[in-house]
Amino acid sequence: MLDLLFKHRTIRKYQQRPIPEELLLKILEAGTRASTTGNMQVYSVVVTTDGSIKKRLAPCHFNQPMVVEAPVVLTFCADFNRFNKWCMLRRAEPGYDNFLSFFTAAIDALLVAQNVCIAAESMDLGICYLGTTTYTAGEIIDILDLPRGVVPVTTVTLGYPGEEPGLTDRLPLDAVIHRDIYRDYSEKEINEFYRDKELINTNREFVKENNKETLAQVYTDIRYNKEDNLLFSRALLDVLERQGFMNHQ
Repeated sequence: MLDLLFKHRTIRKYQQRPIPEELLLKILEAGTRASTTGNMQVYSVVVTTDGSIKKRLAPCHFNQPMVVEAPVVLTFCADFNRFNKWCMLRRAEPGYDNFLSFFTAAIDALLVAQNVCIAAESMDLGICYLGTTTYTAGEIIDILDLPRGVVPVTTVTLGYPGEEPGLTDRLPLDAVIHRDIYRDYSEKEINEFYRDKELINTNREFVKENNKETLAQVYTDIRYNKEDNLLFSRALLDVLERQGFMNHQ
């Protein structure tokens, strides 16, 4: 299993080959064995195989082709709807209409998502996380008919790989591990930690193609710029209000 984690690749092209239902259910069951806050399991997974629904979801993920081409699209949701209903049926008053509860449920959902991905890769399937889910959560809610108390937090495409890309670069372990307490970074360390990433040919091409001076500018000015961050932040806060997670009184 440890070797498997070191071989993880993001798969964006898939074979037009369905995943057997028995295998899919086993992978999803493995996902539910993930750790969960208080054993509440405040998450849900929407499994989309219908081509027409995948086409409706595609614009929510910036029309990335794998959303339509992958045989299965999994939307992992923070979900207090089910737990709230159970509480009320048992004469218990739920107090989960706040941001902390959303955050708790989002953590649960992401833990399940990672378990699902590891299980899938162990069965020779490929996966791709879609970070676009929180950008367009409101639209996804409408398409998937998610009720109040449910918010999508990440999406994973799943299928048999139709490509074999190289491993994605990672920062050295020293860049992300702190012993006992957090130790802030010196300028020298920052330069050392990011040097290899900046020297990768594809990243150097990104800089050139976008007419920037540094790779960092590609991130701050193009890929994840301030204006978009503020726009999507406001949209997500509106979604949390609409779905019942912003009570702070």
